[in-house]
Amino acid sequence: MPRQKRKFSKPFVQGQRGKARPPRSRPESDGTMIFGLHAVEAALTNPNRPVLRLLATENAAHRLGPLLARLKLTPEPVTPRDLDRLLGPDTVHQGILLETEPLPPVGLDDVDPHGILLVLDQVTDPQNVGAALRSAAAFGASGLVLTERHSPPLSGALAKAASGALDLVPIVHVKNLAQALTELGERGVLRVGLAEEADEALEEAVLTRPLALVLGAEGKGLRQLTRERCDVLCRISTASALASLNVSNAAAIAMHWARLKTR
Repeated sequence: MPRQKRKFSKPFVQGQRGKARPPRSRPESDGTMIFGLHAVEAALTNPNRPVLRLLATENAAHRLGPLLARLKLTPEPVTPRDLDRLLGPDTVHQGILLETEPLPPVGLDDVDPHGILLVLDQVTDPQNVGAALRSAAAFGASGLVLTERHSPPLSGALAKAASGALDLVPIVHVKNLAQALTELGERGVLRVGLAEEADEALEEAVLTRPLALVLGAEGKGLRQLTRERCDVLCRISTASALASLNVSNAAAIAMHWARLKTR
């Protein structure tokens, strides 16, 4: 079921030209902050993203020139140092910052019921979630399921790591993951949990759609209730004793096998 588009305020329009104002030390609103060329480009292309404020260096504005011209947007001019002061000196912002709003909420009813869902059980690192989201987009996942608590905000470092996938893959937040998995099972979704100690290898398992791939946080893995709601537990085969994979790497491999085996 496609998401209904919501009406937002008019896009950002540059006021009368004059002396450029220095950027404020912090945003005046509680908007969602997205930085990085690919992340900002995807957000600007998404009609569900209102543009509250857009800051860009001359080089970044030039690189996104055709898109900005098509959208009739003129960003506030800044220097890389200005953005360093706003976001922190270690932030890889690539010269552009968008202040926007969160996307409209998505429920399980809003995603493709015959696709592949990626489910993360309390993965809190924004880099890992962002990278997993990027893999979900690359392999055509129908959605990403996260817990409302113990999940990072959908902005900032996560959006940068996702490299635009934040605006491509529907993200479902659930209050209770065990209940959500139960609901998916009632809908005929095959729920496959990834655990390194599992007996069956993912590449040898029989996978069918609709499918949910469930991964836990690094270290603690899947929680007990999450395991109990899975139909089968599988491991990703490795060639050495170093069997533990980063959760985002595991998500990419699992999505790859799922796509190959369920076409």
